[in-house]
This record gives sequence, structure tokens and C-alpha cells, in this order.
Amino acid sequence: MSMDDENFLLKASQSMQHALQRAAFGLDEGEHHGPIESAPKAQRAAVLQAPPVIAVQDLDKSFWIPRRAARSIGFQLRHPSRAARYRELRSLRGISFEVHQGEFFGIVGRNGSGKSTLLKILASIYRADAGRVRVAGRLAPFIELGVGLNPELTARENVVLGGVMMGLTRREAARRLDAVLEFAELRDFVDLKLKNYSSGMMVRLAFALMVQMDADTMLIDEVLAVGDASFAEKCLEVFRQRRRAGKTVVLVTHDMMTVQSFCHRAMLLHDGEQRFLGEPEEAVLRYYRLNFGAETAVGGDERPAIKLLDTWLETLDGERIENPPHGRPFRFHLGAQARELLPEPIFSFQLVNVDEVAVCGFSAALHDDDGEPRSLRAGETARLAIEIPVALVPGRYSVLCTIAGRPGGGDTVLHDVRVAEFLVMGSEPRPGMVSVHSEVHAEVLA
Repeated sequence: MSMDDENFLLKASQSMQHALQRAAFGLDEGEHHGPIESAPKAQRAAVLQAPPVIAVQDLDKSFWIPRRAARSIGFQLRHPSRAARYRELRSLRGISFEVHQGEFFGIVGRNGSGKSTLLKILASIYRADAGRVRVAGRLAPFIELGVGLNPELTARENVVLGGVMMGLTRREAARRLDAVLEFAELRDFVDLKLKNYSSGMMVRLAFALMVQMDADTMLIDEVLAVGDASFAEKCLEVFRQRRRAGKTVVLVTHDMMTVQSFCHRAMLLHDGEQRFLGEPEEAVLRYYRLNFGAETAVGGDERPAIKLLDTWLETLDGERIENPPHGRPFRFHLGAQARELLPEPIFSFQLVNVDEVAVCGFSAALHDDDGEPRSLRAGETARLAIEIPVALVPGRYSVLCTIAGRPGGGDTVLHDVRVAEFLVMGSEPRPGMVSVHSEVHAEVLA
């Protein structure tokens, strides 16, 4: 894959993720967000009729975290009253779900929500404190970088050892060595100890080993977060093959495009609790709401505390435009409706270029007729019009929006959501980020 192809795929993925962020807060609802291969509902229904291969019921898992640094054994014996004290971290609480044969099942959530802990319990690395876990068939886990691999052994020895640990005979595992090395592109390093491998080489070997074991169920944790674009595309091709072949995959990821493209169902975890289980599109939207805003319970359903109604650009003459003209100021408009009381909200915006470098920022508050700050009550709509006086140089730009309550006391209900993207066209490249019109006088002195 060439560098141009990698850049194109990266920009396309970013654009679709930005569109999903906007949809999570009300913008672009119902629109098709790029070349997504999401499973049809009929296919999902058929998969759910298959027998379950993973069944989890009322699962609990806690860890005990020391409140102070551990002391020596001698110190603890001499001072038993000053022994280390611990606090309980409840990583998983009451988790219940089933994964059916042939299902591509996604698990999403913020960092620390319990996703990796759950996968390790399914892989029998951790033992649950309470609840029941039943797994049918042979599992192939890809949990963390280096887990299951011995750094003191060579790639050849690790492939055989890993295959035996996944249920193959020693002879069967040895026969698959060539396929593993070809997939991982590590044939020249087969007799090198893994402690001398780079992190990218370790990832390729571990993923290739999991793929070539041809297990009944694959458990995958954040494989797309490591490696280069070429390796990520190879992983996606494996996902496509597994889904077409009707294989079972459980995937933990922060890549929402992968969830929407491949998963039949998805589960959202937050602070160790199961917040949602169902269609991947809804799981993706709820994930973005957790990451970029606050939620409010309305009619028993969790929705963002504020809904973005519309955004648009216009010239100073009031004409709506898709992209502002080069060298001229323009206006940005936003409409937002509150779903609950927002005390004296502050609307902050940041204009960034394609490299995520801030060009300028601006903010606005709501005021009553007497000029005093006012709140936005549930059901009320606020419309903002901001004139951007700077003349931007040609390039691609975005507007990030943050909405918070009164200064020093209000909650943030929206954080850095990309509410608009536009392109400034121009025939001549310019240095910097804004065009400054100035007169330059030059003279030659004798």
C-alpha cells in the first residue's frame, strides 16, 4: 500500500468518525456516513437464531488496590497496625450477555470501563468473583502485546508452544509455522528470540498465530490500535473473511467505524456496568455521547443533555455557503436545543486546520433583556451567529464546539465535538494560517 493510499484511507476514516460524532448529538441524523458495510437486520436476526457459544450471567470482578506503597515483610511484622490498606475497585458489575455462533460481537467503552478485564475472563486468564461463564469450542485470544508469548524463546518455538496452548497437537502447530511466518512477514527472523523483536513484530506474530490456529472463536483486544496502516488493512481483511465464513469474533475496540462496519451487535460498558446491548449503530452513538458530552435520562432513555439542531456557514450578505471564499470573512451559525436545564451555558468554539492546530477561538453566553446571564431551560432553543473576521488561507478546516454550564460551577455537556467541516479553495498556496493584507514599501538607499 502506497503512502498516498494510506493517507486517503486515514482521512476517509477520520471523516466518517467525525460524521458519527455529529450524528450522536443530532446533526446529520439518518444520513449515510460513508462506505459502511454494516450487517443487514435480516442477517443479524439469522445470527441470533444460532446457538450461543459464549454465555455470561451476572458477572462480577473486583481488584484490591493498595492505598499506600507496599512495605517490606519485616516492617509489616513489626508494625501490624500500619500494614498496607486496600480499596476495592469493582471492575465489572452484573454483566450478562450471550454471543451466538457466527456472530461478530463488539465491546466498546471508555478507558477503564472493564472491556479488557471481561475479555481476560472469557480467555480464562482472570477468574471471576461471581457469576457464570460458559464457553463452547476452542478459543484463540489476542489480548495484549506479548501475552502468551515467551520473550526468551524464538518465533519458531513460540508458534509451536502457542498452538499447543490453544488446543493443537505439537505436530499440527509445527505444520502451521510457515503460514504464520508468511502472514506476519517474519520468515527472516524465525530463529530470533522475541526479546529482540520490535513491538510491531510482536503484534504481527501474535495476530498471525491467532489467525492460523483457526479456532472456533477469536477474542481480540485493540488489534487496530497498534501497527501501521498496512497491518491494519490486513487485520480488516481477516475480519471480512471471518464474517463471510460465519466464524465467531469478539472484538474490543475504540474504532467505531470497525464496530459499525462488521459487528452484528455491540455492547457498551461504562464504569464496569453494562449500559447498552443491541444494534451497533446505537452503541456507537452512545459511545460518542459518553466521550463528548453528558447524558440525561428522558422517558427512561439516555440521551445527550443538549441536541444540536443545525449548523451552517454564510457570507456577510446572508447567503448560505458550503465552503467560504478565500480571503473573505464569513459567519458560522449553530442551533442547539436543551433537554434539561442548562444554567448560564457558555458556548465555546475553536477553529482548527487539517493538522488540528488552532487558528482562533471564540465563545458566547446567553443574556436576558437586561444584559444579565440567563439559563437555557428544557425545550428552549439557542441560536448563535459568530462572525469570523480572519481571512483563511486555502486548506481544510473544522469547528470544534464545547458547551458548559456557568463558569466555575456548571457541568460540561458537550466537549470538542466537530460540528462543521469546510474547505477554503485557493489557487496559490500561502504560508501560515491566515491571509494578512498589508502594504509593503521598499526603497534602495545609496
